[in-house]
Amino acid sequence: MFLVCGVNISSITMLFMVDTISASELKQALDQFVIIDVREQDELGNGTIDGSTHMPLGLAIRNVKQGKIDDLKGKKICTFCASGYRANIAADELAKAGFDVKNLEGGFMAWQKV
Repeated sequence: MFLVCGVNISSITMLFMVDTISASELKQALDQFVIIDVREQDELGNGTIDGSTHMPLGLAIRNVKQGKIDDLKGKKICTFCASGYRANIAADELAKAGFDVKNLEGGFMAWQKV
């Protein structure tokens, strides 16, 4: 057991930054990716990326852990949320499970600017 400031860090799951893709790069290669939108239902009114699959973060994590999306292994996946934070969490879970995944840098906010 390792203690840092009284916290057992051996039980903390580490979150790493996964590979990212810029909005302009994704627009050029959109047909090469399965796009997963991990935002919540109430955020979809702001728009979405055409052809994306809506799978809120919690559901995405459960689907990965339960093997429900294993048919996507071997395909390029891009996750996105509003700004990139939640999509990075989803992408990290996917990467740990063996998926080829990138996170949209800057999220949907960046997508709307290009």
